[in-house]
Amino acid sequence: MSVVKINVLTVPAEQRETLEKRFAHRAHAVESSDGFEWFELLRPVDGTDNYLVYTRWRDEESFQAWLEGPMKAAHQGGGEEGGEKPKPAATGSTLWSFEVVQQAEPKNA
Repeated sequence: MSVVKINVLTVPAEQRETLEKRFAHRAHAVESSDGFEWFELLRPVDGTDNYLVYTRWRDEESFQAWLEGPMKAAHQGGGEEGGEKPKPAATGSTLWSFEVVQQAEPKNA
């Protein structure tokens, strides 16, 4: 079964737009990774500062290969046009890991 990784990002209100723009700019960075199945960026609506970055992978090995390859390279690069690397929009991050043990889809799908 698939694995789900949820990165919980603590993002102050004044950095939300910055975070969302950065994700939009890199929207297709993960899609061609071997074993990648799904991505969602979830914006908080209940008064919390926590965004959830939801990704689903074929297996743990696929996630680790992306983490050590394309994701690591993307986060080590410099700023746009060779400028200084921008400061993180999030002030904290926690990674949750899950195995999918049951799933359902609409019967009309």
